[in-house]
Amino acid sequence: MSIEVKQVSKNYGNQKALDAVSFSVNKGEIVGFLGPNGAGKSTLMKILTTYLNADQGDAFVNGNNVTSQQKAVQKSVGYLPEHNPLYLDLYVREYLAFNADVYHVSKSRINEVINLTGLTPEAHKKIGALSKGYRQRVGLAAALLHDPEVLILDEPTTGLDPNQLVEIRELIRNIGKNKTVFLSTHIMQEVEAICDRVIIINNGKIVTDKNLKSLVKNDTQQQLIEVEFDKAVTKEMISGIANLTSASNTVGNVWELIFTTDTDMRPAVFDFAQANNLKTLQISLKNKNLESVFREMTKKN
Repeated sequence: MSIEVKQVSKNYGNQKALDAVSFSVNKGEIVGFLGPNGAGKSTLMKILTTYLNADQGDAFVNGNNVTSQQKAVQKSVGYLPEHNPLYLDLYVREYLAFNADVYHVSKSRINEVINLTGLTPEAHKKIGALSKGYRQRVGLAAALLHDPEVLILDEPTTGLDPNQLVEIRELIRNIGKNKTVFLSTHIMQEVEAICDRVIIINNGKIVTDKNLKSLVKNDTQQQLIEVEFDKAVTKEMISGIANLTSASNTVGNVWELIFTTDTDMRPAVFDFAQANNLKTLQISLKNKNLESVFREMTKKN
């Protein structure tokens, strides 16, 4: 296993950030680690990269214990944190040379990672003069310098424009052919474009861990209906519709309704609207996607 997490818990005072979390990641997998803000994603990533110690449980990276074998873990992990720490007064090559000295890496590797991350046009500039997107590339280049076996990326595409997103997606996919990639993001399209597998965490607990395709596969017994009413509707009102499994108010008077039945439930939604003196401004039967799964898995009780 490239990553193995066994019953890891972490508290901040009275707040439980991680609650007996367990999972494993094989070499060559690209795994998306998803969850709402405060779910425990960054805490777990900091534990895996030896920045934090768990209160309970064990975690291993390439067979090395993150608590008792920290140096071995650090040698085999490349880490890009959510808030990318950079020396803004250094030039790109100067900063990468500094990191190469820390890792005792040949200076020839600097050109390799500059080319790999698409930094060539900006490599002569000071980091402080770069756009946010290019600063992310510098952080990614630094994480790749020592050719780590495991790459842990916390929100790696923050601040990138659409063209840069495509390039970084391709880069991460290529890296994943020979390395383990464990990344967190709030952009569902990124996960759908990059990842093989998805782990969702909510309130410090793993709520699902599945192959991406099986996670968003449309169940013949389950259907997702999006409907917009002309007036506000409460969850208590809408919960009376038969076979309703989940109801989420996404924006304004738009609702996503998940039903467990093979019967088309759109007529039932129309009947609900008529009975409550509502008009349906739009209604559609939609395929389940990662965003709808995420909302369902992380909805507040």
